[in-house]
Amino acid sequence: MSTTPLKIITSIILLVLSLTACNSPAAISGTLAGLEKENTKIYLIQPETLQQVAASYLGKVIDSAIVNADGSFEFQNLPTTKEPVLLELAVQPTNKAGNYLNSDNPNKANYMPIVWQSGESFLITARFNEFQKTFTIENPSDLNSALLAVRDIKAKAYQTYLADKHWNVEDGDELMAKEHATLQYKSALMEFADSTPYLLPALVALRWVSPENDYERVPEFLVNQCAKWKEKEADHPWVKQLCKKSEPTNLPVLIGDKFPDIQFPLLSKDTVYIKDVLGKKLTIIDLWASWCAPCRLENRKVLVPLYNEYHDQGLQIVAYALESDEAAWKAAATRDGADGWLQSSDLQGDDAPFLKKIRVRTIPANFILDSNGVVIAKNLHGQDLMNLVKGSFEK
Repeated sequence: MSTTPLKIITSIILLVLSLTACNSPAAISGTLAGLEKENTKIYLIQPETLQQVAASYLGKVIDSAIVNADGSFEFQNLPTTKEPVLLELAVQPTNKAGNYLNSDNPNKANYMPIVWQSGESFLITARFNEFQKTFTIENPSDLNSALLAVRDIKAKAYQTYLADKHWNVEDGDELMAKEHATLQYKSALMEFADSTPYLLPALVALRWVSPENDYERVPEFLVNQCAKWKEKEADHPWVKQLCKKSEPTNLPVLIGDKFPDIQFPLLSKDTVYIKDVLGKKLTIIDLWASWCAPCRLENRKVLVPLYNEYHDQGLQIVAYALESDEAAWKAAATRDGADGWLQSSDLQGDDAPFLKKIRVRTIPANFILDSNGVVIAKNLHGQDLMNLVKGSFEK
């Protein structure tokens, strides 16, 4: 049986295409050093929503590769998209799922975000046990250079503020020191997000600020990020998700907002509205509880001295206690000397309606208001709070 010339030509073309495909470089490939065992896998993960970025078990695994004995690996199964897409590469040191991401310690983080576009080829190197810390890309794009930069910023901030620190959280001073150090760490990432011209690296920094997706202590950061990217890339689905999360009904009262004129039930059994008890100069709305160690220290070391020195000059303090036991509340206020200022509670513990109205879940917390009831600062404690109050009265 003879073969027609057309069939021969077709077979040759198919063979050439097959050989070309087999010899073409992988879209993402690299070498992993320091392997602990054979047949280690590396995974390619695609976050499908903003919340899935840098979040464990949420991103979609789109490919995996066995790391060869010489440490080499390669991926071929990449998304078909013309737009830049954020992906995450992750190695699994244990029998964890492919999309497990360790964000607790940058020195040991097992994943690294990258931005990939169709037609690009990546050559990657990293060490197995320090994957994020040692991750490099040969000739990275501007977007990936920005991701490597924020990775370095995060690592440096962690080393400066959090590494090898051991706080006794039952001690009020140490708990507040831990919160302050954590805020300093987050501030480095927030500064990057505010300054970078690149959306996806900014959103990675935003998610690294809180992999737990809790921005209660830094809601103004979310609002600023929404405003920035809504102006530049309003149609990006992750920008829309960011702006949804930063809506006022989802966040605590913000700096610059007028504090809600809420009615307070006082320890004295009277009720007052905020607008009727504002200080002539400043008002501190203080959220505390008898069982909150740092709150009790703040009462004695900060609020009592400030109140004694500046109340007659126009400082007001209105405290709201997360209490369910009136006797315990009254005893704590008396013992701390905090019964000199207005004390309020609905005696519903953590289910307090006041907290729901101002959308706060964590104490100690405070809002500092000007004479018109506008929030000029919040969540300042210790020396920071004392400096603000003294500066307001002594300038």
